[in-house]
Amino acid sequence: MKHLNDIQTLYFIGIGGIGMSALARYCKLQGYKVLGYDKTESHITETLEKEGIPVSFIDSVDAISNKGYDKKTTLVVFTPAVKQSTILTWFQENEYKIVKRATLLGEVTKDTFCLAVAGTHGKTTTSAILGHLLAETGMAVTAFLGGIAENYNSNFISNGTAITVVEADEFDRSFMQLRPDIACVTSMDADHLDVYGDISEFEKTFEDFAALVSEKDNLLHKKGLPLYGKTVAVEEEANYEAQQVRIEEGGYVFNLKTPTQTLENLRFQLPGKHNLHNAVTALGMAILAGSPTHRLPEALQSFKGVKRRFTYKLKTDNVVLIDDYAHHPTELNALYQAVTEMYPNERKLIVFQPHLFSRTKDFAGGFAESLAQFDEVILLDIYPARETPMEGITSKWLLEMIDMEHKKLVSKNDLVQAVKQSNCRLKIMAGAGDIGVEVDKVKKSLENEA
Repeated sequence: MKHLNDIQTLYFIGIGGIGMSALARYCKLQGYKVLGYDKTESHITETLEKEGIPVSFIDSVDAISNKGYDKKTTLVVFTPAVKQSTILTWFQENEYKIVKRATLLGEVTKDTFCLAVAGTHGKTTTSAILGHLLAETGMAVTAFLGGIAENYNSNFISNGTAITVVEADEFDRSFMQLRPDIACVTSMDADHLDVYGDISEFEKTFEDFAALVSEKDNLLHKKGLPLYGKTVAVEEEANYEAQQVRIEEGGYVFNLKTPTQTLENLRFQLPGKHNLHNAVTALGMAILAGSPTHRLPEALQSFKGVKRRFTYKLKTDNVVLIDDYAHHPTELNALYQAVTEMYPNERKLIVFQPHLFSRTKDFAGGFAESLAQFDEVILLDIYPARETPMEGITSKWLLEMIDMEHKKLVSKNDLVQAVKQSNCRLKIMAGAGDIGVEVDKVKKSLENEA
């Protein structure tokens, strides 16, 4: 790795981020001194510190200027999610070597057999399934995940370094830093238009990413996307297809048809056709990577999921509480399909926290339609993340577009009471912001009543 030839220390700015922390763990395992800064303490930063990676929460020159970081042997890694910080400015002004997370990920993976998972939706679940399949079938794999895989309670799978599994992130065109040997594109629904400007530029960048895969049979994509390669589908003619799908004991049973064989009676525990599609994609990539097919059925059945991706927080006769990361209309539609398939006769409440003012503005109509499918809707205020407010773009504005009777805007302070008041047995909390913190409060309150 050319950036790491003389490097002994890596300093991560935004180290508590899901992608940054996985890279930090990897570098620590490779023998580098690793430390970093993040704005807030979290479960991830606590885990990093337990693993011997110091984390600072003070964004000041005093926190770093007297630490003796050698310019020749220190590499600073930052994420675009951190717009600016005093620490980053100090490193820039003092002319340290500085790279984006995507650049380091590209360097880490380029000398490995790289499997890259791209797509607007499904990246984290697909890459988690893929990493798990490879690890469980004895392959030497390192997987960098954008979520916490339940089987490992981690966003990092370390089972050798010959193969890497990475999420190919389209935000900021980060995935163009990768050189994948095998790749997939799970979806190309427009997103991040604040970066791309329009849909055509967004789609062109995915086409550019697909072109990074030199062997066209090693590119898998959802059937219907304007890409070369092999197609993936559920109960629809494709190169990799889930056939004879049925539900048994709350999970899927299906046959997997590939270009060369059919694997019968595979079992997969995650609900939702979108997750089944992710599983078929991961199975196809694992087979292409040389995973022994006779071990894949057991490996797939043992996959427990990813936290905040259709995660059951409570499941009793009186109440079912589900936590999900959905933050795009397509993902909300997939979530609705999944809960309806599993609970066809139950009334459904969704608590939704919109993520980003720009995304809310760009897809307001889609959000309104997706949310209106549920029986009751509670909206929280928009989670700004990296953005500043946009005039007129509010959750109240979005609420008015939702064509249904049982809808309301609620503050976090009143959320627990509002959820308890709903007579829907099925309660779903969705969003990519800090709604996960509120889920735990709701769960605790509902448990006390159960």
